[in-house]
Amino acid sequence: MFIADLFSHLDRFIFFVVAIVVGITVHEFAHAWAATRLGDSTAKLSGRLTLNPLSHLDPLGTITLFVVGLGWGRPVPYNPHFVRRGVWGETMVALAGPVSNIIIATLFALPDRIMFWSSGVHPTGQLFTFLSTIVAINVLLAAFNLFPIPPLDGSKILHLIVDRLFFGRVDWMMFERSGPMILLAIIFAERLLNVSIIFRILDPIIFLINLIVGSSSPFA
Repeated sequence: MFIADLFSHLDRFIFFVVAIVVGITVHEFAHAWAATRLGDSTAKLSGRLTLNPLSHLDPLGTITLFVVGLGWGRPVPYNPHFVRRGVWGETMVALAGPVSNIIIATLFALPDRIMFWSSGVHPTGQLFTFLSTIVAINVLLAAFNLFPIPPLDGSKILHLIVDRLFFGRVDWMMFERSGPMILLAIIFAERLLNVSIIFRILDPIIFLINLIVGSSSPFA
């Protein structure tokens, strides 16, 4: 488990922290930016249209990141009544976060890809370890946030689908309130029972994102 290994290596721990801060900040900013561009100023008025990490870090989500390696940022508020393009607009807002992480991962993977294409080997050294850490964390954030349990982005997409199928008759608020506890229960059950639930579901998504990004990872 690489989290425990990180705490025994100061440099890798610092890289991990920076990667987490960058990934979560960009992710939540992307939600706020997309909602604002689609006509809803709720996120902007709530102070979330910013790249200040303190506005986006969620205490519980950050703690679980350091404890078990999975976590989330503070959900960005938006009003679906003001978002243009209806369900498609809401879907774009939900997907903006994971897409932003994929873009960040792709950009930070470019030096590795260029060096590999030119020399046939992946570069080494602290700089490339730092870059690949940012890539790995952003790939993980993009995939994990597609998991369909609140407060993750996948739950918003699932909500839109369920709402359409059952014509708004499902009590989604109860699921949203209990979602974080359900998610924590799954995460800690994995660690206690030494079974993989989330990653068995996410592995195909992570594989696909890595194909798009194309970089070596220090946690592979």
